[in-house]
Amino acid sequence: RPVQQVIAEMTNGGVDRSVECTGSVQAMISAFECVHDGWGVAVLVGVPNKDDSFKTHPMNFLNEKTLKGTFFGNYKTRSDIPNVVEQYLKKELELEKFITNSVPFSEINKAFHYMLQGQSIRCIIRMEH
Repeated sequence: RPVQQVIAEMTNGGVDRSVECTGSVQAMISAFECVHDGWGVAVLVGVPNKDDSFKTHPMNFLNEKTLKGTFFGNYKTRSDIPNVVEQYLKKELELEKFITNSVPFSEINKAFHYMLQGQSIRCIIRMEH
């Protein structure tokens, strides 16, 4: 059985909220289809392949399920970056925990290799001579 059907059965009709972070279109569809009719909300965060297509039955919308998307968490760089820098300088935010790899610019292709192989989420590209 499809995972969304199993979740709907386990939760008496579906979950109130679901969040998809993988970028897998099938996971996105499952996240949307497993929310409860009438009030369920699915939020898509992952970035899909450019050739992927999201397909679901129109009844999922007619049954008043809500589908939302966010790109980088709707982060506002102009207003949010200064706050992040301030938090980092005050040692309130440990950015190092979010970095999985670091490579010099001359090895930028290695960063893409890490990403495509699932070995890196956030890679710092160092601008060195």
